[in-house]
Amino acid sequence: MTGFQQIVVDSPEPHVARIVLNRPQQMNAYSTQMCEELVEALEDYLRDDDKRCLILTGAGRGFCSGGDVSGADGEHAELMKTQLSHGREMRDGMHRVILALSRIDKPVIAMINGAAVAGGLTLALACDMRIASDQAKLGDTSGRFGLLPDEGGAWLFPRAMGLDRALKMTLLGEVYNATEAERLGLVTEVVPHAELEVRTFALARALAKKAPLAVRLAKNMMLRASDVSLERSLGDAALSVMVANPSADVREGVKAFFEKREPKFAGK
Repeated sequence: MTGFQQIVVDSPEPHVARIVLNRPQQMNAYSTQMCEELVEALEDYLRDDDKRCLILTGAGRGFCSGGDVSGADGEHAELMKTQLSHGREMRDGMHRVILALSRIDKPVIAMINGAAVAGGLTLALACDMRIASDQAKLGDTSGRFGLLPDEGGAWLFPRAMGLDRALKMTLLGEVYNATEAERLGLVTEVVPHAELEVRTFALARALAKKAPLAVRLAKNMMLRASDVSLERSLGDAALSVMVANPSADVREGVKAFFEKREPKFAGK
């Protein structure tokens, strides 16, 4: 895939895609252009059935430091001339990225190699799992600039760590080390920095080997279940079973079990 300037997209292993935020000098702070490129890359991943897991990470020392407030982005400065344009920039920028992530029914892993703060933390929390280096820092620094958790943090932070802890983090502008972030629920797993890529790719590889249809349906069921009643969730489960149980992948999984071998799932 070509044409991107602020992200790098590749497929380092079979069935595994990777998106790298590529503004290392700015600690991968997002710009209007980066958001546009991310939306396109995420939509490409969603449509590509050969790709079964996505790793999202940052180049250099950081994952993502939130929005670029340096003023270096001329387009951003132009957008900020009126109060209405602030909301428009957010809706047309990072809001589209977070919504694109929320619509993906395949696994997305955030490989947090460094700072993930403010909108960068929101971006990580919009992924399904977060594997963090023991050198990573996570938190919400928006209040230090008089800004808000407006990229989706007001929705995602309390769901990850509880309302009281989310308020404390945002209102005080707190940033945590990786171990504390894991304890608070912001991180799925912490590993030594030198092992971050190995561990993340091992997880991605394991997910890519699972039955694609079942993975997508299970993820969709769990995401929907958080916003519906138990009765509606059970109804969704019954409908999903009608799709998954008669599939060739289920027949392959049962056959492989009795033959004492690894199944070879094809997503059918």
